[in-house]
Order: sequence, then C-alpha cells, then structure tokens
Amino acid sequence: MTLELEALATNGAPHWTSDSLIARDHEVVSPAIYRYTDIAFARGEGVFLYDFEGRRYYDMAAGIATMNVGHCHPRVVKAIADQAQTLIHAAAHVGYMAPYVEMAETLRSLMPPPLNAGKVLLVNSGSEAVETALKLARVATKRSTVLAFIDGFHGRPMGALAATGSNSGYRRHLAGLLAGVEHVPYPNCSRCAFGHGPRTPQTCCGQWKAFIQLTLEKLVHPDDLAAILVEPIAGEGGYIVPPDDFLPTLREICDRTGALLTVDEVQTGLGRTGRWFAFEHSGIVPDIVALGKAIGGGLPLGGIVARAEIMNRWWPGAHGSTFGGNPIACRAGLETIAILREEQLLENAVRVGHRLMQGFEAARASLPMIGEMRGKGLMIAVDLVDEHNQPLSAERVKQVIKALAKHGVVMTKCGPSALRLAPALILTERQADEVVDLVTEALRTL
Repeated sequence: MTLELEALATNGAPHWTSDSLIARDHEVVSPAIYRYTDIAFARGEGVFLYDFEGRRYYDMAAGIATMNVGHCHPRVVKAIADQAQTLIHAAAHVGYMAPYVEMAETLRSLMPPPLNAGKVLLVNSGSEAVETALKLARVATKRSTVLAFIDGFHGRPMGALAATGSNSGYRRHLAGLLAGVEHVPYPNCSRCAFGHGPRTPQTCCGQWKAFIQLTLEKLVHPDDLAAILVEPIAGEGGYIVPPDDFLPTLREICDRTGALLTVDEVQTGLGRTGRWFAFEHSGIVPDIVALGKAIGGGLPLGGIVARAEIMNRWWPGAHGSTFGGNPIACRAGLETIAILREEQLLENAVRVGHRLMQGFEAARASLPMIGEMRGKGLMIAVDLVDEHNQPLSAERVKQVIKALAKHGVVMTKCGPSALRLAPALILTERQADEVVDLVTEALRTL
C-alpha cells in the first residue's frame, strides 16, 4: 500500500497535491470524462475556486451554470448540515418528506399561471428531468413523436440524447436511441442554416418557420406530435438567443396541434438570464418545464413542473426515482432560492451581465480574435475568430481555455468556437471588470 493510500485508510485523508490527484484520476476514471482544464480543485468560496497549492481562480463556469449563489454559501452549507442531522434519505416511494413537498411548492410558486397551480415530480438531474418530460408528454397525449432542434442540448442518456442535436460526437456509434424524434434547425442568426449570412435575431430570415411547417406536412403528422422540446436559449449549442417570435410561434403550433410545449430550463432557469425562467422573456407559458442544475444548490436535483391536468394523467407507479427529491438536495435548493430572492440576484445578473458584455465589446476594438457576443443576464457567449473572421477551430478554443486557466480564469466553451461565461449570480461589477482584464490579457498573449 502506498503512503498516500495508507494515510487514506488510517487517517481519513491523504495529503493531496494537484499532480498526485490528477495522476490517480488518470488511473481509475473513465476517459469519457473530458476536462477543460488541468486544475485539481481543493475548495471553492463565492466566485472563486482554489487548487491544492492555494492558487485562486475566477470560476466563470460555476459547475456548468449550477452554483448560482456561489461556492459554499454559508446559508446553503448550514441548510445542508441541519438537514443531514435530521433525515438524509428515506425515498419518496416509501413515505412523505417535508423538503420534497416544500421544494415542489416553491418551484411552482415561481411559475406564471397556470403552472403556479401545476404539479411537480423531482428527480436527480437535468437530463433525467428531460427524459421524465418526454415520457409524460407521450403518456398524456398518447402520441409518439417529439420535435426537437439542431443546436439543442438535453443530456447524454439515451432518451435525452435522442433529442440532443448540438454535437454528433455525443451520438457516435449509437444507433439505438429513442425513436420518434425529428429535428429542425434552431434559428441561429449568427450562422444561418439557410445560408443567409450573419444576421441578428431582429433581422432573422424566418425560414425556420417554413421548415417546421414543411416537417409537419411531410414527416410528422400533427396528430402524432406529442411535444415540441426546446431550450429558450440554446445552451451547449452556443448560447444562441432566438428571435422574439420563436417561442410564441412554437406555442401557437402546440395550441393548434394539441402537442405539449416542453421547455428545457435546465441551464437557463433559476435566474441566470435575469428572470426566474428564460421563457418569461417571450411572454408565453409552456405546458411542461424541465429543471436541473441550479435548483439543487450544488447537489444533484432535477424535476419537472407541468400543468395539473397533464400530470394527473399519470397513475401511481408510472414514474419515480430512488433518490429524486433527496431531503438534503431539496434543503440546499430551497435555501438557494431564498438567497436569490433576498439578495436580488436576478437583477444583479442583468446588471453584471451587461457590464461583462460592455467590457468585451470595448476590448474587441484592439483584439480581432473576439467576435460576436450574445446572451442574456449572466449567460454570455464570446465567439472567438481567426484572422479571416472565421470561427476558431475547436482545438484552438480548447487551447485558449487552458491558457485562461493559467491566467486565473476557469471557463468552458459552447457552440463551435465560443467562450461560455456562466458564473455565480453573486459576481460583482468590479469582479466582472477583473475577469474581462484577465481574459483579454490571456487572449493578447495568443
């Protein structure tokens, strides 16, 4: 037994270094887990992460849009500790638990009518929530087909993956995905699928409407359409902000055909765009909302909220989850929602997001590598381009992200060539300015 393993066995924890942890990780962890950086994280506090040598990093990934009130918020930590001393797990199928009920009540209270009188089912993650939503839509409508979008991301399990259209690499060598999913182009005005060149959402060509109509005429009979599954802002696909009439058009199609408008708010939800849910920007109300990421306050939690008459079409035992709605995760999520409200972090997301966009816009004048910027609130993409104003290659973007880590900023990418900024909603304007300075400094060295 090595000294480190012996220490783990006898004293509870070894003396970690970043290099030793990474080396041991490579021995035992599947290569399927891709790492954007070569950092080993020892702890987090607020908007910062620290490695085992004490180096500090601005965390602009926030657990991939998850840690909305920052790392180890004292109130969230206390809520977790208090619940852990009372009830860690009992399973919703065995009996009733107060945190589960309170989380369901709170989530639907954030929704507009009629979803604020809807019903909730809790699971463990966003992708599981998406699969739950797809299953409910098919059961409730007794129809077989789902319309999803190219550039949309809904998760990697086989059902959610069938609806994911953001990267063929996720589907490589997988032919047995959920049947009955058709894809149409997401209205990406920066890189129009219909060849109309770069535009803005305000000057969109509108061809996506004709394509959906053609799909309903030629491939999917409206009587078979169970649901339209959509991200209100395409996340993994590039933080694509669609035209204002996108969701209203989908709402009208669902109303006309009897399909259920199912909105994936896993990444956009819980204040990230400056509203509790991104669909609120469009003024429409979905039939089913899939949630995940931030609703667990950093712990595994997902769920769906649906109109009561839809949810009531399920029978006892039709769906469930051993750990879904775990009491500790629910308490962490409830405290997170309370903090978002009390500290007015939705408003902060709008203000600080605007500051970030202004900073990168100012830097673009002297940094031709910076292309288009887009997003809402603290959900921001900064495209990187080459000397010909073409998207930077995926490999070069990965190199840029590793270089950013050396300058003290952790982030991921989205779409083919964009830096993804999805920090905790507690980020201040001063910190936003520092992040812009660090990122632009790193880009200048490249």
